Amino acid sequence: MKLQRKNRLRATALGVIAVSSALALTACGSDNNTGGGTTGGTGGTASGATSNVKCDGAKGQVLASGSSAQKNAMDLWVKNYMAACKDAQINYKSSSSGEGIVAFTQGTVAFAGSDSPLKPEQVADSKKVCTGGQGINLPMVGGPIAIGFHVEGVDSLVLDAPSLAKIFSGKITKWNDEAIAKLNPGAKLPDLAIQAFHRSEDSGTTENLTKYLSATAKADWTYAPAKKWAAPGGQAASGSAGVAAQVKQTNGAIGYFELSYASSQSIKTVDINTGASAPVKASSANASTAIAAAKIAGTGKDLALKLDYTTKADNAYPIVLVTYEVACDKGNKAATLPAVKSFLSYAASADGQKLLTDASYAPIPSEINAKVVETINSLQ
Repeated sequence: MKLQRKNRLRATALGVIAVSSALALTACGSDNNTGGGTTGGTGGTASGATSNVKCDGAKGQVLASGSSAQKNAMDLWVKNYMAACKDAQINYKSSSSGEGIVAFTQGTVAFAGSDSPLKPEQVADSKKVCTGGQGINLPMVGGPIAIGFHVEGVDSLVLDAPSLAKIFSGKITKWNDEAIAKLNPGAKLPDLAIQAFHRSEDSGTTENLTKYLSATAKADWTYAPAKKWAAPGGQAASGSAGVAAQVKQTNGAIGYFELSYASSQSIKTVDINTGASAPVKASSANASTAIAAAKIAGTGKDLALKLDYTTKADNAYPIVLVTYEVACDKGNKAATLPAVKSFLSYAASADGQKLLTDASYAPIPSEINAKVVETINSLQ
């Protein structure tokens, strides 16, 4: 009986891994595509060992909320952490970056998840709850934004920033357009209308895509980067799940969503011609290469990153997203500080970051991550 029970527990744990890896990375920014949800409970480990988790006296309940982009990573981290630290409970509510920041600046959560760094006015608001300090940005989760396509008879496709800008702004309307054909010599491109899909609601995924287009195709993309889709034409769908569903079922479709949607639904993705020696595929490793070139734009303990969307480095996928954990550098509540530091330290650890690739995220590059770990240890 003990052996059977042990086997059942092992099967359950493995099942959690499989489901978490298959789940699509939910959308971010002002997204709420999962209907919210709280991560918590005291189940067994989701993946990997927990022997390296340092509880450091962590106890009690920690409330956190924000970006749904990191939900699947949070699910894994929380499950592993709470299996090791029995006296601590982490409850992360997957809502949206905006809602998380509001909750943080109002003092109702210990930390928040956000797909974009704090704005100056949000830093000012945070000083009201971070006694003697302020909110800081800790980059914790990276990931590629894939350009998914569905063109029957076409198995691989290369596009560049100008052609993407023209497609998503309605300036290129057929798949056999000369600009696409030039990038794909030998491909049998059909005389088929392009059906471009974008997000219907405010989205951090949209913001990061439009930051890329604004930086790399200024002549063809004349709209300011924003969470709200600004270009004319195209068709709107709700959430990354909705965009992915439309691309999968529509011949002639193209859209953008986090890589895990493409991976879990077998949607083909575009290779990006950045000017590197070869077009770059959307992958966790290639996203990490691009993020590694990011510069820290924050001051003091703030580790907000400035991404280089114009990179031409080999194997650097340029359309990426970084999700931050936002916490007080000073003035954290004494009751929750040990658990906050302990949990975030695990998430930023080698074990915590290792889980990200399996779930179609990109680990934060080691040089930047070392500063994240150092900063977490200094939280007061």
